[in-house]
Amino acid sequence: MVLNNDLKICFEELRKYLDIEVPKFPKYASSLINLANQYAQGTRPRVVGQMRKLNQQFTGKTLSEWEEWYLKQKPDAIKKRQKRYFRCFIKLKFQEAILKKGAEIKGTDYRLTEPDEESQGIDGYIGKIPISIKPYTYEVKASLPKHIEVKIIYYRKMDDSIEVDYGEIL
Repeated sequence: MVLNNDLKICFEELRKYLDIEVPKFPKYASSLINLANQYAQGTRPRVVGQMRKLNQQFTGKTLSEWEEWYLKQKPDAIKKRQKRYFRCFIKLKFQEAILKKGAEIKGTDYRLTEPDEESQGIDGYIGKIPISIKPYTYEVKASLPKHIEVKIIYYRKMDDSIEVDYGEIL
């Protein structure tokens, strides 16, 4: 949509009009936070609440006021979010260890995927073999809408280890 007499309000002006402080983050921190949110789905309404509704109820101006107010509204949200991030982080670390061990067994190298490969359901490569790594529970989900066209390595988290089925690549 093209508006007549276009006028831009820069972010600095927005902050001034809304009396918003500018948070300071280390370089690349916001990119990493966004990526973590994407994978862990840590900002979904069921985890943190309906942000639009919460924002309409909030009457403060600063980030510290928001934090204090939000924690009173949703005292368990941060714990839920951290739990999701931790599970996601552990899953990614499991994938690397599984690939590394598979490469050791096959006497070859391994690598994790690039983003375009990941969108195809590939988690990594053992040698030149594209691999998808899934928990055993994935195997029993017969009604999954997406079929993965690569070799799948299944794993199960045990109390003191992970049990891995390398059957498709050996």
